[in-house]
Amino acid sequence: MTTLITGAAGFIGHALSDALLARGDSVIGIDVVNDYYDPRLKEDRLADLAARYGDRFTFLRLDFADHAAMDAALASLKFDRIAHLGAQPGVRYSIENPRAYVHSNLVGHVNMLEVARHRGIPMVYASSSSVYGGNDSLPFRVEDRADHPISLYAATKKADELMSETYAHLYRTPLTGLRFFTVYGPWGRPDMAVWSFTQSILSGKPIKVFNAGEMRRDFTYIKDIIAGVVACLDNPPPDDGQLKAGGSMAPHRLYNIGNSRSEELVKLIDLIEEACGVPAVREMEAMQPGDVKETYADVSAIGSDLGYEPTTAIEVGIPAFVNWFKAYRGI
Repeated sequence: MTTLITGAAGFIGHALSDALLARGDSVIGIDVVNDYYDPRLKEDRLADLAARYGDRFTFLRLDFADHAAMDAALASLKFDRIAHLGAQPGVRYSIENPRAYVHSNLVGHVNMLEVARHRGIPMVYASSSSVYGGNDSLPFRVEDRADHPISLYAATKKADELMSETYAHLYRTPLTGLRFFTVYGPWGRPDMAVWSFTQSILSGKPIKVFNAGEMRRDFTYIKDIIAGVVACLDNPPPDDGQLKAGGSMAPHRLYNIGNSRSEELVKLIDLIEEACGVPAVREMEAMQPGDVKETYADVSAIGSDLGYEPTTAIEVGIPAFVNWFKAYRGI
């Protein structure tokens, strides 16, 4: 079994590649390796996969939003399914640089839908919990309305879901969209809170605590996320005319993937302090534009369909990340 994975140098893409390769599959990875955050981390992830799995991991350094370059690179390659995880991430950055999101998240998504359509293969793609916007009905359910995004990033992810629904309806392409909830863990992203807090605390620098800490997130450990992604890859939605999770009659499912627990931001900081053995210097800041106060995933749909059940509490996941971070940075 060979899986084409976009965003293979990214956090979730690296972890998914690792999981599939470890069980004996082959992976073709695509990534442009941009400088949204330090490219050295992305290069280290790629080197990790190449060193442990050799030629079962094929890497293509290209932009999947450039359809001519991508089509030429893929023309001679065979693969059985797609995990489209590549995107321009970041809620706050989307306010500053909207064109990057149109290029990667909209144009790029259509390009990957076209590959899936013309190859006649299923695709799992990354959406986001951000699509729920300022929804104050908790926990977030895939049946909830999600048409009032409060950031351009969220709007592009909702657009991806709508375009996917169209492709599933018109071309019967089996598609699964995954609304990820605040993923953290080893090899994580430096622009996210768990990494940035850990780095600042260990460096003796202050951390910015938005909305005076009155925020909650459904923090989800990377291994739990990958268990859900693999289950979706292994079980594409059938074209049986039955109602799917998310409301489609076409072969298109939408799932939340989270820890199904909403944790206080101050609790997260306390756990990072404890794992680091260093107290944090906390600077209270106002809520940032495009941010939401609380996220909380209802994972009953993917649990019922595919047996997904997160198992890693932040009391376990945070020390695991901090230990990895110290080893990675040689601390």
